[in-house]
Amino acid sequence: MEKATEERGNLAGVQHIVLVLSGKGGVGKSTISTQLALALRGAGKKVGILDVDLCGPSTPHMLNAQDQEVHQCDGGWVPVFIDQDKSIALMSIGFLLEKQDDAVVWRGPKKNALIKQFVTDVTWGELDFLVVDTPPGTSDEHISAVEALRPYKPLGAILVTTPQAVSVGDVRRELTFCKKTGLRVLGIVENMSGFVCPHCSECTNLFSKGGGQELADHAGVPFLGCVPLDPQLSQSLEAGRDFLQEFPKSLAFPALASIAQHILTAASSS
Repeated sequence: MEKATEERGNLAGVQHIVLVLSGKGGVGKSTISTQLALALRGAGKKVGILDVDLCGPSTPHMLNAQDQEVHQCDGGWVPVFIDQDKSIALMSIGFLLEKQDDAVVWRGPKKNALIKQFVTDVTWGELDFLVVDTPPGTSDEHISAVEALRPYKPLGAILVTTPQAVSVGDVRRELTFCKKTGLRVLGIVENMSGFVCPHCSECTNLFSKGGGQELADHAGVPFLGCVPLDPQLSQSLEAGRDFLQEFPKSLAFPALASIAQHILTAASSS
């Protein structure tokens, strides 16, 4: 047992690893990642978020942690804790940039090396879940992330899409990526599925609807639900507040809670 723990290094105390993938940018992958982490914390779990979207590290802003600094210890980097209870730990390249507006103008090998370093050199401690927020697409950065995490047997991946056909088509390619890399698909989330009126709370389908469900049925993977476009959620993300605690009556709340419950169920049966 001690040898197995040694081999897992800084991930020895992490029980379950969940990757969040999207076929294209702008579908709300980081939103789903942060809200999943907050929902799991609400279920009494200790959670880590590894933000490997190197060119668009938005997670620190969404959790109001963008001004924090990462420190070194004997075991590697110490992640940033976003609350006093240390129930959510976060690591992102955003903490390593001199200025928040600095662009990461790196070639592939340097990006891949940093992803591997994030996987091995962050001292997470004891975590129930590690949520990995990946870049959009199916680039070599994804291959590096999956390969680096493979020895730790990830629980699987959540795929995020929006209702439009172009986004659903991109997720088809993401499904192929998961199949080729041997990554289990935990399910598909259809984000921005309708707009919630801030006055009457009626949900209107601005875009088409049902693409995520149809794709999940076709691929034979679980459909985790539709998350509507809610202005309250957008405002919470902009201000770095906990949407799930502030707006439990929102139409987006049960959808996000259901995603977290599915992950908890998958973890308990793994």
